[in-house]
Amino acid sequence: MTFLSAPLSALRSAPRRFATAIATLALGTFLLLQPAHAVAPASPDPSGSGSISHVAHPGATRYELRLHHLHTGETLDVVYRIGDEYIPAAMDKLNHFLRDHRTQDTADYDPKEFDLLHNLLGRLHKPNGEIDIVCGYRTPESNSFLRTLGGKVSPTQTGVAEHSQHMLSKAIDIRVPGVRTRSLRDAALSLHAGGVGYYPVSQFVHVDVGPVRQWSFR
Repeated sequence: MTFLSAPLSALRSAPRRFATAIATLALGTFLLLQPAHAVAPASPDPSGSGSISHVAHPGATRYELRLHHLHTGETLDVVYRIGDEYIPAAMDKLNHFLRDHRTQDTADYDPKEFDLLHNLLGRLHKPNGEIDIVCGYRTPESNSFLRTLGGKVSPTQTGVAEHSQHMLSKAIDIRVPGVRTRSLRDAALSLHAGGVGYYPVSQFVHVDVGPVRQWSFR
């Protein structure tokens, strides 16, 4: 049917159909020109755990520890805190790393103990230094054994406290390669962050986040 032979009703509705088509075309063109809403990529997990539940705040301070366990031979390099937020996955790694190596039991460490280690490296001017772990968490059974070496010696000969902070997951015995034991002791004392035990014969320093105090053994 040509335009000239079209009925009068069809001709009257043509302008409306034409206007509708033009509006539809304009809307489609507008939508095509709009920028796509890209999905932001997930932030990498700072703890290396594979979880992306913790997004780092731009500019927030990253707290990292590099540890080597002298009994298990294991090493750990982990960011355990960003800004004021402790990272649960990283804390789990640290708790496992510091387990009682005699029984394989773990416990939840006081996060302030890790801050103490981090601050201690800063005081030693070794912010990227590695810490050797002599002893971490102890079960009551392990602590009792160490106090007397299985009943062979007196507790006065071992220097192991009956109610040790190790059993509360608040203490770690450490060395720092390249740092004299006495210097490590002095740096720990300067923090006033808890207990500091000096063991010059065994060449390690006990640091805990219990009451502020100090002692030497032999």
